[in-house]
Amino acid sequence: MKTITLAAALLAAPAVTHVPASAQQPSFATAAESDPAKLGWMQGTPPAPDKQIRADGSHYSFPMSRWSFSNWRTLFPTAGLTPATTPSLLPRKLRTDIDALRFTPIGANSPVTWSQSLGLNYTDAILVLHKGRVVYERSFGVTGIDTPHIAWSATKSFVGLLAETLIAEGGLDPEAQATSLIPELAQTGFAGATVRQVMDMTTAIAFDETYGDPTSDISRHALAGGMFTRPPGYKGPDGFLAFLATIGANGTHGEAFTYRTANTDLLGWIVARAGGKPLAQQMQERFWTPMGMAHPASFHLDPVGTPFAGGGLNASVEDLARFGEMVRLNGSFNGRQIVPAAAIAGIRAGADPSKFPAKTYTTLPGWAYRSNWWVAPDGVISARGVHGQAIWIDPRAEVVIARVASHPIAGNVHIDPTSLPAYRAVADHLAGTR
Repeated sequence: MKTITLAAALLAAPAVTHVPASAQQPSFATAAESDPAKLGWMQGTPPAPDKQIRADGSHYSFPMSRWSFSNWRTLFPTAGLTPATTPSLLPRKLRTDIDALRFTPIGANSPVTWSQSLGLNYTDAILVLHKGRVVYERSFGVTGIDTPHIAWSATKSFVGLLAETLIAEGGLDPEAQATSLIPELAQTGFAGATVRQVMDMTTAIAFDETYGDPTSDISRHALAGGMFTRPPGYKGPDGFLAFLATIGANGTHGEAFTYRTANTDLLGWIVARAGGKPLAQQMQERFWTPMGMAHPASFHLDPVGTPFAGGGLNASVEDLARFGEMVRLNGSFNGRQIVPAAAIAGIRAGADPSKFPAKTYTTLPGWAYRSNWWVAPDGVISARGVHGQAIWIDPRAEVVIARVASHPIAGNVHIDPTSLPAYRAVADHLAGTR
């Protein structure tokens, strides 16, 4: 089995089945072949030299990433989130009919089963709720239902809901200038953008989010945030917020949605200022404690101690499902109103789909992006992260699906063709419409 860095993978020529031609993948070891437990990563005291994973880039190289995504706190400094003293219960009524469900991936000619799709998408753990009950759960490799796993950009949706909560409570004005709250960025490309434009990623900033290109802004941003060991003599920004101060302007705010992680880093800064408490503390007090989260979680910290709002949450798939169920229930969970219903309504209202670049997101026709959530035309809303992280909320079917994964390729356009029809197939099945 060959080891391929994700940078190389993202730049490689495409070729794999079950994906549209525009989103085909290079060939990788299968999920079974790359199982981190079988490969013995970081086993032994100390691990053998050829089994060691470090924060030097090997942690973000396939197949080593299949271990590191479930062991982020071993490699990096983090801020911990403490589980509740008395965790909320998720009643279980497990079904045996889901694995055999069949559906046809986008762009494919033949169907696959739900069970097969888990391997195709390098699923590490997945949990399905129907009407608040766990009806399906699976975990693989070194990941359990209770294992903290990096959520990548699904983190953004937690931050977006915190912002919507502050708006609903009157503590944040979405039409305020972002730089009125963060004057440190008055001379950057964020000048003139409203808080709402930051939340919906319709800012016009010069930020290139090309995964795998070591010269792109997202790669330099990761280096500033301490997500890789810095090279000797590094002279770049020290931390995520310092990186924001280097971003220039590119166009006119409010014209179009362009996915840029820098927006959520700024939003996390805004939430901390408007909420009067550090971001991780607000996550603890707003979500982890009152929701009765069952497992420890953590936030990746940059070298100056700032949580990575754009993608640094590490949480168990079970607690991600709890969060999704709270959103499905309009902010209520475990007998408590966790966030105002108006905060959820603000997300479900969606954004202007005409600002959503359909040619860029070919697997998401008719969708929009609102408050760091992806909003479908049929009412589904989703938190999404690179390499296959997802919380899928279908109010019509009363279904929530939480998944963590370690797909070799970052972009969800490579993962959606199998994931999206799988989610809809199980939701339709559970709703009794198929």
